[in-house]
Formats: sequence, structure tokens, C-alpha cells
Amino acid sequence: MVLDPDFNFVAVNPAYETATQRSRGELLGRNLFDVFPNDGEGGQLLRASFRRVFDTGKPDTLAYIRYDLARPGGGLEERFWTAVHMPLADEHGTVGHLLQNTVDVTDLVRLREAASLPFRLAETRLLERAREAEEQRRALLDESADFRRLFQQAPGFFAVLCGPDHVFTFTNDAYMRLIGRRQVIGKPIREALPDLAGQGFYELLDGVYQTGQSTGGEAVRLVMRNAPDEPPREIFVDFSYDAIRDRDDGRITGVFVQGMDRTEAVRTQRRQRLLLDELNHRVKNTLATVQSIASQTLRSARDLASGRADFEARILALSNAHNLLSAQEWASAELAEVIAGTFSAFDPARLDIDGPRVTLAPKASISLALVMHELCTNASKYGALSCERGTVRIRWWIEDGGSGPLMIEWTERGGPPTRQPERRGFGSRMIGGVVTGELGGAFDAAYDREGFSCRIKVPEDALVQD
Repeated sequence: MVLDPDFNFVAVNPAYETATQRSRGELLGRNLFDVFPNDGEGGQLLRASFRRVFDTGKPDTLAYIRYDLARPGGGLEERFWTAVHMPLADEHGTVGHLLQNTVDVTDLVRLREAASLPFRLAETRLLERAREAEEQRRALLDESADFRRLFQQAPGFFAVLCGPDHVFTFTNDAYMRLIGRRQVIGKPIREALPDLAGQGFYELLDGVYQTGQSTGGEAVRLVMRNAPDEPPREIFVDFSYDAIRDRDDGRITGVFVQGMDRTEAVRTQRRQRLLLDELNHRVKNTLATVQSIASQTLRSARDLASGRADFEARILALSNAHNLLSAQEWASAELAEVIAGTFSAFDPARLDIDGPRVTLAPKASISLALVMHELCTNASKYGALSCERGTVRIRWWIEDGGSGPLMIEWTERGGPPTRQPERRGFGSRMIGGVVTGELGGAFDAAYDREGFSCRIKVPEDALVQD
């Protein structure tokens, strides 16, 4: 009999009609499993064999199968068969139909099972060999399925390419993830993955197929698209191409592709390299800052004890700023967190903070941390924080509708009266130097009778835009 891909009868011969006790008119156009339903093992084996033929285009044999048939008058009749299933392809090689050549071996099974026979007939020995062959075939299929499943679920990617055009015949799950789950089976690689053109991979495959010499690479960059309308993505892979040879004559029949997606590892290495470069730069800048703080603090100190205390406090402020940035992998810091860290030792009720969310670049974070520390130190020594009722109000905003420079306003109230100092101490010089020199901004201070106040302008390039 002949079936189409939906397992409908297309043709039957008289022997099939006799064996199944069904006429051609009862069979043609109907589904085999509607006419002869079987949800048991026999039905499962037969469906699986049909699918293998249509999927692979290769013959498949069931040496021994029990498949009971419904009697025309009702009830089931126990039947045993041996069957060969052949693909029927058109001029383009597409398998459009399946031919089954089947033999009813029920009588031989009955002979084999008849305990009253004093000896075994040649037919029963033949049937036993058929049963053993089918059991071995099924065991091999199970082993093959297990082996294929291991390849399918392996963390590394695998693919099998056949012929000089490198037609895909197998891809595992990891390979499908790599190529964006495109359907490539049955297609040559130049058609299946056209975005590899110009990247050298086609030529490497051609070389392996022609010479049999393996090739590969580590952390090799390639650019692919998941879909034609999506942007290209950068991928890094370890890979090897190895020739597949015919078992009999050694002729090269294809290329075995294997490898590992290293994209995340390469990106991590790049980030680490950038962080190390950034760390080297920051260490140099920090050492220069520490040197300047030490020199200026000791030069303006009243005595060794006060100089040491001032120096340690400033180094601690610098350390706190570093800790804040380290928590963000040196990417940025929030202005509110920088200010809160500076005033952590004071009563929160004495601090009034208000402003929008502002993200500072690393350099600006450290600079403003030092500035806030100096302002806080001066307020605790001479200003509003030196007495019990004094308060500090900090306001900030971004001008020009959120696209201009950052403005910070510091106002002290409730402290002792202030006046313009006769000379600028290290703190004042440092604040001015950091704001104008390091940040390229501006610093304006006012010594009013009500208390000290100042305004700090930070250019927009010191901010991180969300």
C-alpha cells in the first residue's frame, strides 16, 4: 500500500486487501489509523516508522510488530507482521509518499507458540531471528536516541553539514540559540545564514571539505542578526570544523561543527580590562589628591594634633566617596547619597535636603564629596552645626529645563554670626580649587549676619544623563 504524508491511503494492491479483509473502496482516501486504530505499542511503532521515512527520506524496517486488526463484523483479531517502508520521492527529491511492503507472519507466530509441536520448523527459526533482529534494532534506536539527546542538550553547540554546499542535517539546542532559532535544516549554509558573508566562515568550511584538514579559532568575533529586520549583534565563539568521512572509502562527505559561545566571557574580560584601566587612572588621581590634602592640611594646621585630625577626616571623606562609587562599579553615584554620607554623623533633623534625582559621573562624585565634607567641617567648627539649634539647608536643581548645569545652594541658619575671613584657609582654597579646577564650575560664597551661604555651579558634562 501507499500512504501520503498524512497517512491517508493512496493505493493498495489485492494482496493488501486480502490480508486486511478490506476492499480498495473502503481504504482509498481514508486515514490508516482511522481504519485500523491502535493506541498501543504497535500503533506507536508504526507511526514512528512512518515519520522516520518522511523526515529522513530513508527506508525503515519493522522486522516484527504486533498490530491487531478490527474484524469487519466487530472485535479485534490478533495479528503479527513484518514490514518495510520505502520513501517515494519526486523529481526534486521531496518525499511525497510512502510505500509499505508488509508480510503477515501471524501463522508463523502461531506455530512458534504451539507447545504441542515436537520440533521447531524452519519458519519458526526464521521468525525467531526476525524477532531478535527487531529487538536489536529497537535497542539500537533507543541508544541512538539517547546519544542524540546528549548532543541535543549539550552546553556546547554542534551542527552537521553535508556535501560541498554544506547543507544542514543536524543542529543541537545550543546552536539554535546561537543563530536565533532560524530554521536551517535542509538548507545550504550560504542560504541559511547569509549574514555570515564576508566574515571568512564559508571559506573555512570549503577548505575543510576540500582538504580534510581541521580548523578553528578561539574567541572569534562574528556578527549576526536574529531576524532580517533586527539590528546585528556581536558574538564571540570558540569553534572547530572537522571533516566527516565515509566509513567505507574515507571520502569526505561533510563537516562537523562544534564550539562554545564565549560572548559573555569576552564581554566580562573587556569590562575587567576597562575597570583595571579606570582603577589605574583613579589610583593616580587619588594619590595626587591625598598628596595635595596632606601638604595643604599640614601647612595651614595650628598644631600637629589638629593637623592630624583634619587630615584623617578629609581622607575619610575621600574613602567614603570611593566606597559609594565602588558599590556602583565606578559607574556613577547619586548626589543625594553623596550628601547623606557626608552628614551621617549629625542629627538628620538639623539637615534640610531637597532636589531632583541627579546622577554624578565618578570624577564629580569624588569632587563634590570632598567639597561637602569641607562645608560640613566648617559648619561644625564655626557655623550652624557648632551650636545646638543651627541647621543647614541644601537645595539643588538643573537649569534650562533639566538640560543645563547643576546648581547647588548651601544655606546655614541658627548659628553664630559670620563675617568675611581675613585670610582663606585650606578648606576654602580646596573648595574653590575643586569646583573651578577639577569640575570647571563656579563657587560663590556669602558671609551674612544670618549665617554662611554659598552657591556651586557644576557643568552638565559632570552629570550622567538617565
